[in-house]
Order: sequence, then C-alpha cells, then structure tokens
Amino acid sequence: MVSAAEQLAANVNWSAFGKAEELKKRIWFTLGALIVFRLGTYIPLPGIDPAAFEANFTNHKQGVLELFNMFAGGAVQRMAIFALNIMPYISASIIIQLLTSVIPTLEALKKEGESGRKVINQYTRYLTVVLAAFQAYGIAVGLESQQGVVTDPGWFFRVSTVLTLLGGTMFLMWLGEQITSRGIGNGSSLIIFAGIVAAFPSAIINTLELGRQGAISTGLIIAVLVMSVGVIAFIVFMERAQRRLLITYPKRQQGNKVYEGQTSFLPLKLNTAGVIPPIFASSLLLLPTTIANFSQNQSGIVALFSSYLAHGRPLYMVAYVGLIVFFAFFYTAIVFNPVETADNLKKHGGFIPGIRPGERTAQYIDTILMRITVIGAAYLAVICLLPEMLISYAALPFYFGGTSLLIVVSVTMDTVAQVLGHLQAHQYEGLVKKAKLRGRRK
Repeated sequence: MVSAAEQLAANVNWSAFGKAEELKKRIWFTLGALIVFRLGTYIPLPGIDPAAFEANFTNHKQGVLELFNMFAGGAVQRMAIFALNIMPYISASIIIQLLTSVIPTLEALKKEGESGRKVINQYTRYLTVVLAAFQAYGIAVGLESQQGVVTDPGWFFRVSTVLTLLGGTMFLMWLGEQITSRGIGNGSSLIIFAGIVAAFPSAIINTLELGRQGAISTGLIIAVLVMSVGVIAFIVFMERAQRRLLITYPKRQQGNKVYEGQTSFLPLKLNTAGVIPPIFASSLLLLPTTIANFSQNQSGIVALFSSYLAHGRPLYMVAYVGLIVFFAFFYTAIVFNPVETADNLKKHGGFIPGIRPGERTAQYIDTILMRITVIGAAYLAVICLLPEMLISYAALPFYFGGTSLLIVVSVTMDTVAQVLGHLQAHQYEGLVKKAKLRGRRK
C-alpha cells in the first residue's frame, strides 16, 4: 500500500529544482559545512609526529580504532583535531535518551514540548563535554605511552590535547546543528556519512589493486559488487517497510456540526532501532582486540578472547548476532512506549477496531512491536553478518561492512526525503501564487 506522502513524492516535478532557490542555498550550505569537516580531518594534533603515529596505528589498527577511524573519515589514523569526531555527542544523546525513560524529571521535561526539549538538549551538550574531555585525556595518555609519537610528553601536552580534541568535538556538534537548521538533512548523521563515503574510493581502488595482483579473483570482486547492490536494495526495502495499525476515530459533534468518523494508520517501522545495534555490538566485540593490540604482554585471558573474537571466527559470529538482537530489542523498548501511545490514542478518541482502548490496546501494540522487532533484528543480523564473512574470507576492506552500508543508505534516504519535502513545498507555493493571481484577474 502506497502512502499519500509516497504518492506526492512520485509526482514531484524535478524541473522545479532549478527554481527552488531556498533549497539550493540549503544544499550549498550543507556541502560547504561538510568540506570544512573534511579539511579538519587533515589537521594533525600539535606536539605529535604524524608519520610515527600513522606507522604505529597501522600495526594496531584492528579493533575499535578501525571502527572509529571509519566513522571519522580517517581522522584517527592521522590523529587530527577531529579525531573524536561527533561520537561523544552521539553517545551523550543515547545516554540521555536512556535516562529519560528511567528518571521521572527528564521524562517530565520530555512531555513539556519545545521548552523541555531545549533543556534536554542542553543537558546533552554538558554530557558531551564530559565524555569528550574524558576520551581526549585517555588519548593523550595513550599517545605518550607510544614511543616516538609525542615530541615533548608532559602535562602541557595532555592539556593541549584535551583542549584541542574537545574543541574539535564541540565545533562538529555546532556544525551539525547548523546543518540541521540551515542545511538539508540531519547534521550529525551527515558528518558520519561524509566520513564513511570519503573512504569508499580508496577502498574500491585497494580492492581492484588486490585483484590486479592476484590476491583476489576477478569473480570474487564481481560477486562483491553484485552483493553490495543487492544489500543496498534490501536495506532500502527493509528501512521503508512498516506495519500499519488501523486507527479509527468516531463521529464527533462540534457546535451544530457533526463530523464523520475518520481512519488513519499508526506506522511501526520494522527496524525501529536503526543503526544503533550494529554499532554497539561492533564496539563491544572489538574492545578485547584493541586492548590486546596495545598491551605489551599478549598472554592471558585478553589475548585468548581476542583470538577467539577475530573476524570470521564462529564465536565472533555468534556473539555478534546475539548482541545485535539484544540491542535491537533493548533500544526499541527504550524509544517506543506502547502504554504512552495507547494513552494518547484514548485521549484523542482513537481506537484500534476490535481492541478495547487503554491497557488492551497497549498490550496489542506491544505484541505487534515484539513480532516486527524479531524481523528487524534478523534483518540487521543478516546485513551485518554476510559482509563480515567476506571480510574474513577474502580480506576485503573494512568499509564494505554491513554497518557502513546501513549508515550510508539510511542517511541518503533521509536526506532525499527532505529534498523531496522542500520540492513539494516549493510546488505548493507556486500553486498558491498562481491561484492568487487568477483571483485578482477575476
């Protein structure tokens, strides 16, 4: 069933794009902001030897560092001022979102509307500063422990590193908010999107070079390209998939007028959790590998875990799928409250046909949400597991992973939807102006 929004999007006149001046300004502003972000990923931290750090990073790049380097667009490998990227802000947003469902004060602020949202956003910024400062200090101490990387170790280097990385994160947070308000798309998502996409050309070139050298067969390269196209199409289909619950509103009388009953739909996405489960699962599984790589003593339980949790190992695959499923259910339970949804429907007089309003409606929505979350978790597991098998089997670049493709496709779909929305608004404005001119002529 095609929604009204999708029907309108299909009828959008793309020739109106050249006349939509506001939309073009927003797109140019977004592109300019992303260029500024990319330039910042090439400015190294003061007080370090970039060549020595890159050589050390190459020897220890497996683990969480490789994941963060992908999100930062190579800034971690170059130890640039944007090495932390916007990840502390994303982490702070998720933590505040989780606390909102636990702390009554934050839950009350969430229900206050725009004023409460501003207060919650301010709390998120404060927590971002704390997380970024903590991570920056850990990076400074870690850099000093690497021989030949820091030119002048000491407290001056630690303080300057903390201030620089913290300033870079706060600047990216501000830049993301500017893109959201003055540009097109979600600013934070687009910054991560730009970092991943920037590494795609080099990953493709490296793969083709491996094929030329004979390390990878031509058939495998073609199979990877076909699989990538199929995975992208599958992601688009699943991200657009919804389970729509029919909502009926009875007749109502306002004054002397009687309004007929209306019907609408409550859309429930199959993948409510988005890209959060793969990111959390990857981060947790890659922690032992990261600790083992930077540890001087490779023996012990950490080295044992890192060997069993390597890419392609059975334990890694099982743990990866298990964590994805767990975080899919956990995050869905946090972001969607069936009881609150049922109460809102009851307040506005809406009900699901055949289901009693109130507690029975909440139980019904919770049952439907549980079933579609099973499908969504299975979809995430398949998307992330197949590329992991190829990475372990053929040593393909890390950027062909399911998490990166999922982020790129999701952000692209969201941005295109906003572009279509601006084009529709521009068309409506043109129709209104024509109608006014015709009315004046009459």
